[in-house]
Amino acid sequence: MNEGELLSASALTAFRLNGQFFEIAEELARPAGLTAAWWQVLGAVLYEPLPVAGIARVMGMTRQGVQRIADLLVEKGLAAYQPNPAHRRAKLVAPTEEGRAAVARITPAHRALAETLAAELGAEWPACLAALQRMSEALDSIK
Repeated sequence: MNEGELLSASALTAFRLNGQFFEIAEELARPAGLTAAWWQVLGAVLYEPLPVAGIARVMGMTRQGVQRIADLLVEKGLAAYQPNPAHRRAKLVAPTEEGRAAVARITPAHRALAETLAAELGAEWPACLAALQRMSEALDSIK
């Protein structure tokens, strides 16, 4: 394959993988009363509150999209806005106890899926992850 074909095949594979992960995330999140997007935003702030822009950067989402989801999570009592000592106007998003409990309800099914995927990939899994991370780093460095 030449470089153009490699780029196209890489992008198409990444799009397919993203779709597969999104579908799985929806299935895992639904019984906990979440959507994949809600889970994604809550997951970004489980260990440390972040401003909306920080969540967007970490999760590869748009700031506007994260803002919309954060507002919904706050409205539903799954997250709360907190003062940000580093920036008066950019409040921090933090999960509430209800939000943490919802994410915790996903853990058993998440663990089962991880075990199934580990059985399928075996020792190849770390190399697969490293290749995906390297591709992401390379794209960040050239854009």
